[in-house]
Amino acid sequence: MPKATETFSQVEHDPLHTVMIVEDDVHIGAFLVEAISGETPYHAMLVTNGVEALETLQHLKPNLLILDYHLPGIDGLEVYDRVHAMPEMQQVPAIMMSARLPQRELEKRSIVGINKPFDLDDFLQTVKDLLE
Repeated sequence: MPKATETFSQVEHDPLHTVMIVEDDVHIGAFLVEAISGETPYHAMLVTNGVEALETLQHLKPNLLILDYHLPGIDGLEVYDRVHAMPEMQQVPAIMMSARLPQRELEKRSIVGINKPFDLDDFLQTVKDLLE
């Protein structure tokens, strides 16, 4: 039974599933964190560049990566390649987002591509599909 301060729409988070969002546009990143955390049982966190993502991976192992392709410094593909070079991260799936995606590169790496702008329901379903 929810407490008076809780709402029925709150989703209980699965502590075993963490989604790391690497997005340099803080507004888009915050929107994605809110959407995933509010509409799925998964915990979502935001980092705003590839270097920060690689540093965060020293102490956190997410179950899914959502990468913007165009990141400052290290682009999304390079972040993906560096992450997947880590033995413990080789099986972690990824979604790459951008208005223009390098389809061949995504196919070679088995990365799911989502073009911006995207349908939120389709995006959330893709997240769920990759984590189930």
